[in-house]
Amino acid sequence: MLTRSPVTVGRTEERVLLERLLADCQKGRGHAVFVSGEAGIGKSRLAGECARHAAGLGLPLLRGRSSPSTAASPFRPLAEALSSHLRRTGPPEAAELLPYRASLSQVVPEWRTGDVPGRPECVTDLAEALLRLLAVIGRETGCLLVLEDMHDADTETLAVVEYLVDNLADLPVLLVATLRAEAGAAFDLMQGAEQRRVATALALGPLGAPEVHDMAAACLGVPVGGVPAGVVDRLAEVGGGNPYLVEELLADMVGNGALRQEGSGWRVAGDLAATVPSGVVRAYAARTARLAPATRDLVVLAALLGPRFTVDTLRLVTGRDEGRLFAELRELVHAELVVSDGAVPDGYAFRHSLIGEALAAGLPSAERAAVARRAAAALRGTVPEADERRHLAARLLEVAGDGAAAALLYAEAGRQALAAGASGAAVRLLEQGHRLAAGPDRVAVTESLVHALAEAGRLDRALELLDTLPTTGAAAPSTDSRIELHTRLAWTALMAGRSSEGVGQFAAAQELLGDRHAPALTAALAVVRGHLALLPGQQELLPGTEQRALWAAEFAQHADLPELACKAWQLLALLARERGFDEADACLARMLAVAEAHALPHWRFEALIRLGANSFMRKGDARTLEEALAAAHELGSPGRAHRTEALLAMYAVLTGDPRRAQDIIDRCLDATGRMRALGTHQYLLLTAATLAGHRGQARAMEERSLAFDRAGGGRSFLVPVMLGLNRAVCALLQENRPLAEAELAAAAEWERGRPNVFYLAGRYGLRPLLDVLAGRAGRPAYADVSAMPAADLAWNRQFLVAADAVLLGREGRPEDAARAVAELRRYRKVFPTGAHLALRLVAEAALADGWGDPVAWLRTAEEYFHGLEASAVAGACRALLRRGGATVAQRRSGRDRIPDVLLSSGVTTREYEVFALMVNRPPNREIAHRLVISPRTVEKHLASLLRKTGLPDRAALHRLAADLVAGEADG
Repeated sequence: MLTRSPVTVGRTEERVLLERLLADCQKGRGHAVFVSGEAGIGKSRLAGECARHAAGLGLPLLRGRSSPSTAASPFRPLAEALSSHLRRTGPPEAAELLPYRASLSQVVPEWRTGDVPGRPECVTDLAEALLRLLAVIGRETGCLLVLEDMHDADTETLAVVEYLVDNLADLPVLLVATLRAEAGAAFDLMQGAEQRRVATALALGPLGAPEVHDMAAACLGVPVGGVPAGVVDRLAEVGGGNPYLVEELLADMVGNGALRQEGSGWRVAGDLAATVPSGVVRAYAARTARLAPATRDLVVLAALLGPRFTVDTLRLVTGRDEGRLFAELRELVHAELVVSDGAVPDGYAFRHSLIGEALAAGLPSAERAAVARRAAAALRGTVPEADERRHLAARLLEVAGDGAAAALLYAEAGRQALAAGASGAAVRLLEQGHRLAAGPDRVAVTESLVHALAEAGRLDRALELLDTLPTTGAAAPSTDSRIELHTRLAWTALMAGRSSEGVGQFAAAQELLGDRHAPALTAALAVVRGHLALLPGQQELLPGTEQRALWAAEFAQHADLPELACKAWQLLALLARERGFDEADACLARMLAVAEAHALPHWRFEALIRLGANSFMRKGDARTLEEALAAAHELGSPGRAHRTEALLAMYAVLTGDPRRAQDIIDRCLDATGRMRALGTHQYLLLTAATLAGHRGQARAMEERSLAFDRAGGGRSFLVPVMLGLNRAVCALLQENRPLAEAELAAAAEWERGRPNVFYLAGRYGLRPLLDVLAGRAGRPAYADVSAMPAADLAWNRQFLVAADAVLLGREGRPEDAARAVAELRRYRKVFPTGAHLALRLVAEAALADGWGDPVAWLRTAEEYFHGLEASAVAGACRALLRRGGATVAQRRSGRDRIPDVLLSSGVTTREYEVFALMVNRPPNREIAHRLVISPRTVEKHLASLLRKTGLPDRAALHRLAADLVAGEADG
């Protein structure tokens, strides 16, 4: 006889939906489903049914569960889900996961190394890494991720789940999450996802009377007609259509003899109503009364610990040896009250959370408080301060009615979580303490909570709480504590781009500090002040900023405040760039030394990426950027890796490596969009536009520039770079010098009155060259620009060398001019497009002014631009060669390769290049990679080919390509 239904009753529509979504998942189309309802309504049962169907289809299954006892353990449900799969298969060895292993080590212990930080600094980094891992796990067949009891999930897990839900559409992953239909962060997540149409929400209601009848028959192992009518009526009346309660009621009827088996059927042998007088509480009391006294005491204690517990925790609280505990736990398993928790070696869980809740509720309040108080005291006296079970002791104290002591313990656990870098868990625990604390204790908890909220980036809530702190009286925080809070929030606001709040918090801290001598507070404020001074409209803060920042850096190092020292040296590097990059790099070198001496890997990365960016601009050398990329991978930070790769992509564009640039853009652009890394995403879009612009592909450049604007780039500090580094160069490659001059003028106008963050926008190189060529600038203006620090940057210097050559030629110094051109030609190895463009412009001036060897220079430039397929500038070089009396060989455009049948249809050279690659049926991304264009551009060429050839679909194009291209090869 069974009193647990061996089959899922009802839920037909829900099961059909999940089966369809599993089929979609096998085809690479992912989705998320949230299953909500009251406790016992069948959420886990439906998820289990989905899991069984997935297993039958051969899909990998990953399954994890949240519980109140793991609320202070970030990512526990995710780690459990991955472990449920990887313990059988081992972690995948896919090369594409190598950059993400350090981040994934938070949830995949096999990838943990001793030098990896304990927690990811940014939850989004882990979320993106997990997305990549799930894509690899489901690559062949699709995969199912089941996360249960999300109402108990920690803040960090919910943030990762929200990220996954938003980005599953194109991945072979089905996510099924269960939660109770009650207010909370998980429920808000579900509603938001449903409103965004990225998830389906299934709200499970009670079973109808016929379904309750079917369920009873399945439990008792008889046909529907074999269930006594009185049993069905009682189950429907008391169970309320809740499958779990139906099973428990039926089990109790059988257990106390009210329902007995006779032969192959059942008969009512007692009073069915006597089994459950009030819901299910007294039913469990009756069932536990049949246990041995020690076992009964143990299960009551376990109920107060929560729905999941470990043998070790029971040992610490009871003092019993493990052998005795395991014997008692076996008795509880046999009584169908608890089950072994496979996710934890010594873990157990109540068979349903309602069991623990019912047992706890069935205790008299005085007894419940006494048991909870003893358990809390035992935990506080035995587990170390850093043990996550300290927050469990706090919850027990709360059950015991000692809110003041619970508040202090919650706060202690929250501060420890914050020190460990788990800001989300810290906020959750401190909020609990804040709810319970009173008087001076509440003030201290509030201070800690404000710090935790600032660390978690929840600025609005932090500011709200800050306003609740008393400013006078014995309970008020000290002046120094208030200064620290205002300074911390000012820095958080600045890093979040909320300058107005940053200014306000700085002003409040400064007013409290006054003229008092407090070195540590003064140093921290000096750093905030310096960053504020770099913002538009804050110029009044600039005087003395550098001196204060230098003092702050030196003080912080001597006072053993390494993070403050790193912030100060970073600020000094920004300020020093206006005078020269040697000085800026010296500050960054000090920052790097502090970070390495104090094992601060995040600040080490920040120093490396800034040194790398300077080295790229100054020398055209990317080795330090590559070192920064390795540091980002060691940190397990995809966000930092994307920042570095964005710079490397721009480096690849400028140094003539379009394939690497396109590869980085293809790998990182979508990911930065998903991660809402707006600055990096905008920079990659800028780089994509510049990649097209530096090949003279004006239409593609315009398309990508529009994408940049749509992402908010048109309102960012990148605007002058878009104008001067991209659009102006593209205009010159199109031989539209007036447009180039207009773009450079617009860049200069934008920079006027704004902080100069980027130095390659033309002001220090390309624009002075065009001014010299047009006769608008002479030697004095050239000298003024050349004296500026940004003039030493290699990209700018090549154009200034060209300007110098033109001026020398006009000054009657042809030999010096020729030497300048020789210097310019050396830049071709570093920045081939920029150097050849400068050479083409200088050659025209030399031809007009009668000096040097412009014919040779034009031949060099024409050869390069022909290979680049920049036809306008290559044609201009040929025209200038003819003007100089040189013979010019006719260039073949590539149209001669196009078969007549396609040529007569108007197929262009580029369209034919796409067509010719279709012989081997490659995907669009591969065609794009080989031709160094975007997949979107490939789609447009294919659409044009279908239209011009009149063919119905891509398969027909494949066949035609095989015939024509193979025929051409045979010929």
